[in-house]
Amino acid sequence: QLQNTNQVLEKEKEEQLELNNQLKETQGHLVQSEKMASIGQLAAGVAHEINNPLGYIYSNLSTLKGYLSDLEQVAALADNLAGQLPADNPIATEFNQLKTDLDLEFLQEDLQDLVNESIEGATRAKKIVQDLRDFSRIDKQEREIFDVEEGISATLNIVNNELKYKADIFKEFGGIKPFECVGAQLNQVFMNLLVNAAHSIEDFGKITVRTGYENDEFIWVEVEDTGKGIPEEVKNKIFDPFFTTKPVGKGTGLGLSLSYKIIQDHQGRFEVDSELGKGTKFRVYLPIK
Repeated sequence: QLQNTNQVLEKEKEEQLELNNQLKETQGHLVQSEKMASIGQLAAGVAHEINNPLGYIYSNLSTLKGYLSDLEQVAALADNLAGQLPADNPIATEFNQLKTDLDLEFLQEDLQDLVNESIEGATRAKKIVQDLRDFSRIDKQEREIFDVEEGISATLNIVNNELKYKADIFKEFGGIKPFECVGAQLNQVFMNLLVNAAHSIEDFGKITVRTGYENDEFIWVEVEDTGKGIPEEVKNKIFDPFFTTKPVGKGTGLGLSLSYKIIQDHQGRFEVDSELGKGTKFRVYLPIK
């Protein structure tokens, strides 16, 4: 009877430990999700505040480009009129001297280049702000029609600063049609995979993002890097909560764990292929229906 009681107590103890581990994992995921939602709200606010002044900068530059074209016509007409005056005419002499001093031809060319480059910069900034607003909808948990490839592009734009010093980025998209999912959650998965890929590269390497279809039932997204690879002894632990190979203070060990849960919630699956010293390839499968 004592042995039976001990066995029951031992079993209850194991169950309690398992429940505690599950509770710890759930708490970790909740903290991470809440943190991402807070970051999303903050990013949305910042993006909105940046978007307003950026809007009138872009608008003013476009107007300025039009004004410059008008001024070029005036300058061309003035040049034509000065050419019709006698060579010793003081006004013609003064105009020609001013053209030489100001290097008017160079000014006209350079002003157009400056305005075009500024408009291009403002356009890029607008795109980043738009991507930030789209990406920041972390707290939006409803399933809706979502363009995965656009989501990846937006995520790449957001984490560009994390990637550009570590790798060249290559996109090999297979033309995935939008399908129903929780897009903001998938963006979070893409972000985790891309940042992990960058962190695995010691000097400078290559990150390739691919998409495609599997038997008309699944779509897949693949992130491949040329990093240091995953050692065989830790390959089975990478999706465990709080497991990380990063230095203290550099990671929580929840990124891949949370990504795994998100893909599970979508009835999808992960595949990992890694070779030490060569690189790692993560592939995510998601059901179309």
